[in-house]
Amino acid sequence: MGQDPAARVTLNPGFTPLVPASALAAEVGIAAPLWVKDDSANPTHSFKDRVVSVALTAARGLGFTRFACASTGNLANSVAAHAARAGVPSIVFVPADLEPSKILTTAVYDGDLVAIDGSYDDVNRLCSELIETDDFEDTAFVNVNVRPYYAEGSKTLGYEVAEQLGWRIPAQVVIPMASGELLTKIDKAFSELVEIGLAEAPAGGWRVFGAQSAGCNPIAVALHAGTDVITPVRPTGIAKSLNIGDPAAGLYALEAVKRSGGWMDFADDDEIRDAIRQLARTTGIFAETAGGVTVAVLRKLVESGHLDPTAETVVFNTGEGLKTIDAVAELVGPTYRVRPSLRAAREVGLIR
Repeated sequence: MGQDPAARVTLNPGFTPLVPASALAAEVGIAAPLWVKDDSANPTHSFKDRVVSVALTAARGLGFTRFACASTGNLANSVAAHAARAGVPSIVFVPADLEPSKILTTAVYDGDLVAIDGSYDDVNRLCSELIETDDFEDTAFVNVNVRPYYAEGSKTLGYEVAEQLGWRIPAQVVIPMASGELLTKIDKAFSELVEIGLAEAPAGGWRVFGAQSAGCNPIAVALHAGTDVITPVRPTGIAKSLNIGDPAAGLYALEAVKRSGGWMDFADDDEIRDAIRQLARTTGIFAETAGGVTVAVLRKLVESGHLDPTAETVVFNTGEGLKTIDAVAELVGPTYRVRPSLRAAREVGLIR
């Protein structure tokens, strides 16, 4: 499936910028090269275009005639857009309290959009029940009944980073976590490239670090407690794209981080907002709240000594800041407001 370009369901995502972040490195105390893998450059402005292209291409090959998902926002955007491009009906399910921008950027594709009065975990549970009904037997839920294909699509982030670094694996990566799937698949991608001899691993291997928000941090809390028991939580906070309270791949994420000698941490809403602004100021990248989580956790990892400031590091921005603009809307705005005259400009200090 997917070998024939005509059979693919795709918006042609991928090969997004790997941005050098020397100014950010200086501010957070990193002396080695620091990079931002900026997946906001994908067609619907998040890394979800990667996983959706793989999953829906498989779904078409398997004979499904409608595309669907349970989503915290970015996945709904991508499924609706892919379905529109392919001319296939879509139906996506989201929590009703999702950011308005993510509702709009899904609804604009004119598929069915179902807002559920509940958390993402409630949405996902309903979708798992719907696939057992006759009315949904021909519907491909990308993260439910075709999830294996969906998960494999995340590996392309790891493949690309290695290629963009000249077929080298970075010494350290910091990855946002919702279900934990993205972290495990980037780690798996690195392992596959090294195993087949296509990429060179750093001496001593690479270390994997996970980032969560304080409002939804069950994987990081389990690591801090020294247990493999991940206790589900009721998510809160502004990083809604990471708000999966019962993470399906949490145990695998724990295993990858512990095996590699990495760590996990979490950031509260104020830290997330500050990190969004810091990333924008130092790199020109406006990240959604998940990117703010990653940068805020990067700072904590350096401060705590868990992350080596002398080792090359890649952090992952998985979405566009315009999708979560409310997060910083009250913190930024015009520096000056003046009447259209030189006198007014002089009065506020624009000229002498």
